[in-house]
Amino acid sequence: LSLLSPPDTDYRAVAENSSVTEFILEGLTNHQELQIPLFFLFLGFYVVTVVGILSLITLTGLNSHLHTPTYFFLYNLSFIDFCYSTVITPKMLMSFVSTKNVISYAGCMTQLFFFTFFAVSESFILSAMAYDCYVTICNPPVYTATMSPQVCLPILLGVYVMGFARAMAHTACMGRLTFCANNLVDHFRCDILPHLERSCTSTYVNEPVVFVVVGIDIGVPTATIFISYGRSKAFSTCGSHIIAVSLFFGSGAFMYLKPSSLLPMNLGKVSSLFYTIVVPILNPLIYSLRNKDIKIAMKKTLSKKSFS
Repeated sequence: LSLLSPPDTDYRAVAENSSVTEFILEGLTNHQELQIPLFFLFLGFYVVTVVGILSLITLTGLNSHLHTPTYFFLYNLSFIDFCYSTVITPKMLMSFVSTKNVISYAGCMTQLFFFTFFAVSESFILSAMAYDCYVTICNPPVYTATMSPQVCLPILLGVYVMGFARAMAHTACMGRLTFCANNLVDHFRCDILPHLERSCTSTYVNEPVVFVVVGIDIGVPTATIFISYGRSKAFSTCGSHIIAVSLFFGSGAFMYLKPSSLLPMNLGKVSSLFYTIVVPILNPLIYSLRNKDIKIAMKKTLSKKSFS
């Protein structure tokens, strides 16, 4: 036994002081026959997402009757959706056509930071949109004063400040960990929970931070949204917003607010697909197909282009 102790001690010492410089992302599936079909499927999703979002942003910018607080927040929601979809999807597409899906440590932390920044910003911009809907229905005479630029701009600043603070917290907590030996991550993107499984240092700080911070980022906006809609009795009027909120927060809560031991990673991947791929593609459809103002703006824009 004494002869075996020194090598074991040395191995642990090396493991504790070593760190990887890159990660290998396992991707969405290991089935080779599905790689090309999935590539074209998600490429199609991404193209539709980008076209839908940019169309919504363009319509909002070109039509003066859409320069209102409601569409100011919708404009920023579209911008956020575009950014955080772009942070994830191109790298995921590469995994379908690459023999080895490698991402550097710095690249991984960068992806984690920006995804967290935009995802948290989305949760709070949805809250701002719910409050705007509440004021529109409950206090129409004072809407202009209540949702003035002097009010909307600080709200928007607060949205992005919350996103930045949360992204810094999660990235800093990940940065304190040491990753060694096996650098294969069972996911299609750099995410918190899969990387915690690859840490060879204690994650006792990270796990409570994830649970508390994500709980606040989901709980506070959800409570704000449903209280606003409940008081304004706007569940039927703002049904499209409820659909978007349910998809976004439901999939996020399923992923992060359960102990990792109770959530198989395959289910985690499916849940991640909802708020990284499905929600950005649905938001432009939800907020445009059932929106009379957007339809009118689209007709005006197309008629001007046709006349030209």
